[in-house]
Amino acid sequence: MTERLTSLICGTEPMNAVWSPRATLQRMLDVEAALARASAAHGVIPRTAVAAIAEACQADRLDAGALARDAALGGNLAIPLVKQLTARVKDIDPEASKYVHWGATSQDIIDTATVLQLRDSLALIEAGLDALCATLAGLARAHRSTPAVGRTWLQQALPVTLGLKFAQWLDALLRHRERLAALREHALVLQFGGAAGTLASLRAAAADVSATLAQELALAQPTLPWHTQRDRIAEAAAFFGMLIGTLGKIARDISLQMQTEVGELAEPAAAGKGGSSTMPHKRNPVGCAAVLTAAARAPGLVATVFGGMVQEHERALGGWQAEWDALPDLARLAGGALAHIGQIAGGLEVRPERLAANLDATQGLILGEAVMLALGDAIGRLDAHHLVEQASKTAVQTGRTLYDVLAANPAVTQHLDAARLKALLDPANYTGEAHAFVDAVLASNAKRAAPSSSQTHEE
Repeated sequence: MTERLTSLICGTEPMNAVWSPRATLQRMLDVEAALARASAAHGVIPRTAVAAIAEACQADRLDAGALARDAALGGNLAIPLVKQLTARVKDIDPEASKYVHWGATSQDIIDTATVLQLRDSLALIEAGLDALCATLAGLARAHRSTPAVGRTWLQQALPVTLGLKFAQWLDALLRHRERLAALREHALVLQFGGAAGTLASLRAAAADVSATLAQELALAQPTLPWHTQRDRIAEAAAFFGMLIGTLGKIARDISLQMQTEVGELAEPAAAGKGGSSTMPHKRNPVGCAAVLTAAARAPGLVATVFGGMVQEHERALGGWQAEWDALPDLARLAGGALAHIGQIAGGLEVRPERLAANLDATQGLILGEAVMLALGDAIGRLDAHHLVEQASKTAVQTGRTLYDVLAANPAVTQHLDAARLKALLDPANYTGEAHAFVDAVLASNAKRAAPSSSQTHEE
């Protein structure tokens, strides 16, 4: 079983490795080995059987190709895995082979292995989020006061600051950090219920084996098995989907600001990156494209997981199985999108001259609201709106700046002199609470990043 040829366009080697065929098999085997240890600890199976079972629980000892073929007949990967594992154990210790997979059902092994892979994925996501948040905090701080055009409906609206845009990205990612912490608490739990979720096969030892198995795998123990209650997996899918969506928003902004006619931002340059097969002058936003590809795919994958939540009685017929590819794909896409945005943000090119030129593209029209409000204090809002609206139309029709038109109108200059007009038409003077908003997000990020007093004391 091999990776796709496109696996590194929208993914990363570390995240792909977490969900690789070999890692998937190994995590299932890790659960089988832990089950043997837990069962032996409470007298369910002989302690002498543990060593042989643990020794055989190595993915390299299994025939992955045969597992894939046999899974199509058995309906899941655990059935042929247990068959092969039992044979390997029998080669080492025939007596020990009698106790492989004791008390468990296939879904216990597959779900718990998935939870272990999810835990590995969240560790990678957390590291990527921390690094990206630090980078965006630096950008927001550096460009806190850099004027930029704010755009609504893809049209110029009012001035903002570039730092505010970076702070908005950062603020969203800080919420994802909170969601990640909650997801760990909710989803990183053992799945162990036996054939129908009662652990009847373990009789009086059931609770003790379950508790020890959870300890062996460093997972929380749920109140009860959750074979057909898939909210934990759905929450993980939703987390990945929302994270990808936020990263897609960042990629959309950067790619739009990277257009030739706009030219305010650019992805970092690198040898062989962003070129065209036919046009040597081009510098394509290839990192953004990979993230936007992930954002296009993610909603359907999340919907697949959500659609599979409606399951039948104590074991699903199709809904559970639909998760097997959808959740790994979401994790891979999230890891890849996060890595791409981290790389882009880390070397993002900011072009102040283009920011300034685009602010001046309307020759002052985007500051009409500022003039209107200042005039409104003297003549009333409605009259001021009419006056500035007419001045704006005249400026467009004659090709003059809004300042020139307003400065030639006595109805304006009797209330606003030249110096006041120029100040009102300076984008840097009409960014509202942008600076305060940036500062608030930076404070939130600093608070999250700072170690608590208990952590400091322990260190």
